[in-house]
Amino acid sequence: MHLAYASGARQIWLVNVDDIKPMEFPTQFFLDYAWKPEEWPAEHLPEYTRRWAEEQFGKEHAVDIADILTSYTKFNARRKPEMLSPETYSLVDYREAETVVAAYSALAAKAQHIYDALPPESRDAYYQLVLHPVLACSNLNDLYVTVAKNRLYAKEGRAATNSLAQKAHELFDKDSTISYYYNGVMAGGKWNHMMDQTHIGYTYWQQPDKNDLPGLKRIKVPAAAEMGIAIEGRSTSWPGDSADALLPEFDRFNRQSYYIEVFNRGKTPFSYSVKMEKPWLKANKAKGRIGSEERLWISVDWKKGPAGKQHAAITVTGPRKGRIIPHASINNPSFPQQDSVHEFVESNGCVSVEAEHYSRAVEAQPVSWLRIPGLGRTLSAMTPVPVTSPSRTPEGKSPRLEYTMYLFSAGEVSVKVYLSPTLNFHNDQGLRYAISFDEDSPQTIIMNADNSNRTWEQWVANNINVSSSHHNIHSPGVHTLKFWMVQPGVALQKIVVDAGGVKPSSLGPPESYLLHRKN
Repeated sequence: MHLAYASGARQIWLVNVDDIKPMEFPTQFFLDYAWKPEEWPAEHLPEYTRRWAEEQFGKEHAVDIADILTSYTKFNARRKPEMLSPETYSLVDYREAETVVAAYSALAAKAQHIYDALPPESRDAYYQLVLHPVLACSNLNDLYVTVAKNRLYAKEGRAATNSLAQKAHELFDKDSTISYYYNGVMAGGKWNHMMDQTHIGYTYWQQPDKNDLPGLKRIKVPAAAEMGIAIEGRSTSWPGDSADALLPEFDRFNRQSYYIEVFNRGKTPFSYSVKMEKPWLKANKAKGRIGSEERLWISVDWKKGPAGKQHAAITVTGPRKGRIIPHASINNPSFPQQDSVHEFVESNGCVSVEAEHYSRAVEAQPVSWLRIPGLGRTLSAMTPVPVTSPSRTPEGKSPRLEYTMYLFSAGEVSVKVYLSPTLNFHNDQGLRYAISFDEDSPQTIIMNADNSNRTWEQWVANNINVSSSHHNIHSPGVHTLKFWMVQPGVALQKIVVDAGGVKPSSLGPPESYLLHRKN
């Protein structure tokens, strides 16, 4: 909207509202912004949301309601809800799927708590405008992740497979109950049929004829106990050859805990025990009894941890003295002395940084850098302004964002840049930005290089454009990644430097550890 206004479109604006009933808040913002664009710059957007919440529901809960509105729209922007699938979020890497579900569940609980505290005369409006989309989308995300886990568990032969199938059916039924309340109960059925549109079981943009629960697996569970394990970051389960059963690397900066799931492939409970090869490796419990499954949390006692890189075995012993031996590795490096510096530290072969957490923003009048709160699937976005600025050659004192990081790797790395999807409104070869490390020459990348309709559909469904470039790191140590402005209209959400360790996921690796050190 700001781009349109700044570019001279000041007489007629058209907006595609589609289902107008659930769109009161964004429609109101569209009209208010169109009336007085100068009154609502990007940095004031959170205040607009708070004011709107206060106007509808009073001052007492306005801040929390504004946070709920901002959070659920961010969550939904990760992938269009109707385009969710069991494959959307990773079950094994970065705890992505369970983190998404937990965050949405916590938001739903917060929204429900406010509903219960509101006076009765405000509850119908609050349900329509705030609570319903949070409840419905929280349940929908939980449903798809449950289906995904059911399929994975069936592949692994877990006894819990069938209970997950039952849970998926219950979540599917709950979805219809949520819609029924909106249509037939709330406000005495005033808004009947408003939530009739199908939204489960899409395979492409056209809606299905009816909500369709994705296919589930059921298995025959034997009576005898049999132990299996699954470890964080691996899509394989054991027993089997455990030589490749390696947990993600532990490092002394993040001080991670990783899980080993001990599960039953049969109906009969069994006892298990855990033994560490090295005294610096520890588990949250040394033994237990498994009916269905349990997570063991593995961590490192860094007071005992040796310097450098080390490996150690973890022996899990189960029924009939069966043993499975996964391994752990640690990275406990020493740094060369140098002046005070703040840097993101490579872990497990990558560095991940949110756009707003730059080390330095270089501006060149009239160009400056603007943080857009909430425009991002994980935090926010950074973009150069004014949006009508001419193109620039990335060199010398040109506008850029700098990100300082410590890389243990040398050689070729790829830089994945997470951008808000933007059409090529310049009508040339495409919107461009540039990337460089240290004093290397900037490499210019065209974010619209693939302008096919299929690619655009993916950008819209996932609300992201991930563009890549390749660079050579000459030696391990402190390096500065530079994100250069070439053209306006490029909104940066996140940067991931892949030194060979980035795993498949929808949202990318969580942000890396920021080290503060002084000579």
